[in-house]
Amino acid sequence: MVDHLSLAAIADAYGAGETPAALLGRCRENIAADAAFNAWIYVISEAELAAYIAALESRPRGPLWGVPFAVKDNIDVAGLPTTAGCDAFAYTPTTSAPVVAALVEAGAIPLGKTHLDQFATGLVGTRAFSGPCLNSVDPAYLSGGSSSGSAVAVGRGHVAFSLGTDTAGSGRVPAAFNGLFGYKPSRGLLSTTGVVPACASLDCVSIFAPDLATLSAVVDVAGARRPEDARQQPFPQGLRALPQGKRGRLAVPEGPQLEFDGAYGLEDWQAALRQAEAAGFELVPFDPEPLLAAGRLLYEGPWVAERYGVVAEVLASDPETLFPVTRSILAPAADLTATAAYAALDRLKALGHALARATEGTEAMLLPTAPGLYTQVDAAAEPVALNTRLGTWTNFMNLLGYCGVAVPTGTTAAGLPFGITLARPEGEDWSLLALAAQWKGAAPPRFSHRDEGLTVAVCGAHMSGLPLNGQLLGLGGIFLEATESAPTYQFWHLPGGPPERPGMVRVAAGSAVALELWHLPFAGIGPLLEKIPSPLGLGTVLLADGRQVKGFICEAFGTEGGKDISAHGGWRAYLTS
Repeated sequence: MVDHLSLAAIADAYGAGETPAALLGRCRENIAADAAFNAWIYVISEAELAAYIAALESRPRGPLWGVPFAVKDNIDVAGLPTTAGCDAFAYTPTTSAPVVAALVEAGAIPLGKTHLDQFATGLVGTRAFSGPCLNSVDPAYLSGGSSSGSAVAVGRGHVAFSLGTDTAGSGRVPAAFNGLFGYKPSRGLLSTTGVVPACASLDCVSIFAPDLATLSAVVDVAGARRPEDARQQPFPQGLRALPQGKRGRLAVPEGPQLEFDGAYGLEDWQAALRQAEAAGFELVPFDPEPLLAAGRLLYEGPWVAERYGVVAEVLASDPETLFPVTRSILAPAADLTATAAYAALDRLKALGHALARATEGTEAMLLPTAPGLYTQVDAAAEPVALNTRLGTWTNFMNLLGYCGVAVPTGTTAAGLPFGITLARPEGEDWSLLALAAQWKGAAPPRFSHRDEGLTVAVCGAHMSGLPLNGQLLGLGGIFLEATESAPTYQFWHLPGGPPERPGMVRVAAGSAVALELWHLPFAGIGPLLEKIPSPLGLGTVLLADGRQVKGFICEAFGTEGGKDISAHGGWRAYLTS
């Protein structure tokens, strides 16, 4: 297997004296050597590369400085043709998509445009006149689509990360098939301006990376909000309240729908579940039929009309320039009605409520990313049926409003990549990526553009799922992690209420207390202070790992008439005792 190109490896190379020109030139050589994989539609010339390298002098020397990346060919890069896989549709933009521009401003360098299923319609990576894009691990197998080239470019070590898009799974299925992390953000978190729409109401820009450190660094730059972007969709931030405040519980599908074929077997899924339990998660079974039914609506319902609207002009003027399977999927959408659209929206709403009930009390869904990995020969024999099957666990996500991250979990007995997807409701991306970090035993990611505020430790009624958690959510709070204090506190159930409240009093030798850390914007600190009654307040809390953060503390006088509950180790444990 080819070594991935990580940010750490690039930093080491530059630290050892290698120049950007040498490193990026080597990347172009690797791309040329791997031409048979058909990952690239356009690779920048030496002159274009030289212009980017010259501009590095004015770029900040952050983690993305001099880092090569790839861009799916339905996302605009200034001066490079955008084709969406269709020559009759091609145009050359004069400005880059905002998500590309942000990365370039941070010093990253786009090496070109990558292969896709035409008009981002497909999960196989084969729906292109140029031929199929080949799996980076075993070329006999599918690369996944529609962001096929973006995944293979990272999988083959051509670039350190890449941009794709994800409407029905295009940023997750290729990640699974090539052993990568694939992040599909909440709609609106990454700008879709400068992206050729597939379904404009559902589209997301996605990110492929070989490791979470790289992924987090890219999200940190690409996820910065751009108020001038009229298409940026607002969404709520923060952890949704969970019944009984339970954390670390993952909803896992069960039933006859959970079948695997192709190169995947049930043993691969069971191995991933064992990983989850080893990482400290509790697995809670649920019936996945609501999400499966919602996913079927994507191509069996009126949303295909959004795809038709993008290609209608080309379909009418030059239909032969559309890949035959793509044409057969989109052409019938001309006959869809508004009546069908409203009926589907009503059905979708009912399914969303049903899924919420089925997964109630859990922190995220743990799903297979794909039910099977198939060969190129298999896909050629059944081009529509297998493509449909690949979307089994991905199609629902944008329709019902979830963000997700594909996580590689190992390889099959035959050495092919296998992975899972974690999914949370939209707006909870930071908590989602923290779960992925927990799975991999890594520290939760930190995002500089979210740092205009404080980390606040909460120990009682403000914790997720408890009576005052809504105050944090209403003030823009974002859950970061569960942790505990240093063993230097007495923990009290204070008199008064409702709501019932605890208090932490610093002592020379005491007990550790279970905590949650939340990010709160500076604008929310004042309103929160106004809501905190004596004897509580905000002060400095010492954590078990030595960090010091702001958090809820209690003045000693306020414990008079209260109950010392230090032995319970936390408010949740005390409430359930």
